[in-house]
Amino acid sequence: MARRAVQQVRDEQAVAAYVERFGDVLTDAGMPRLASRIFAALLADDDGRMTAAELTETLEVSPAAVSGAVRYLTHVGMIGKERERGSRRDVYVVRAEAWHDAIMSRDRVMNEIMRSMARGVEAVGGPETSAGRRLQLSVDFIDFITRRLGDLQEEWSERRAKLMAD
Repeated sequence: MARRAVQQVRDEQAVAAYVERFGDVLTDAGMPRLASRIFAALLADDDGRMTAAELTETLEVSPAAVSGAVRYLTHVGMIGKERERGSRRDVYVVRAEAWHDAIMSRDRVMNEIMRSMARGVEAVGGPETSAGRRLQLSVDFIDFITRRLGDLQEEWSERRAKLMAD
């Protein structure tokens, strides 16, 4: 049975409140405050695309603050930057795979952390010491998680293909 789309009227006040609430959630999770709000605003935007001037106006912040926050978001791969056709203005675009890419890119970081902690096990006297056991347990945990992420990536690819087909 085919789903019928129900057209709802966009409530800009509700959208603004959502952007602030979701921005707070992302900030609590460790993302810088304005970057959190910008990412939430782009997610909530119909086409997921906004210029720096639009972000400045929407979030009522300075252009300099927007500049730093979008630099952070592009660096971590959560948004992309495109040139507006026929203009010199940049447009910031939320990436459809932003969450996937951000989580999967952590794999490289986690591997470096894991290698560094593994070197620390020997530095503190080996796994027989309290510090060594603590470090080794952390190494084993990160190894477990990164392996599971690989499995989850395969599962997600299959599920995403099904979702996109519907």
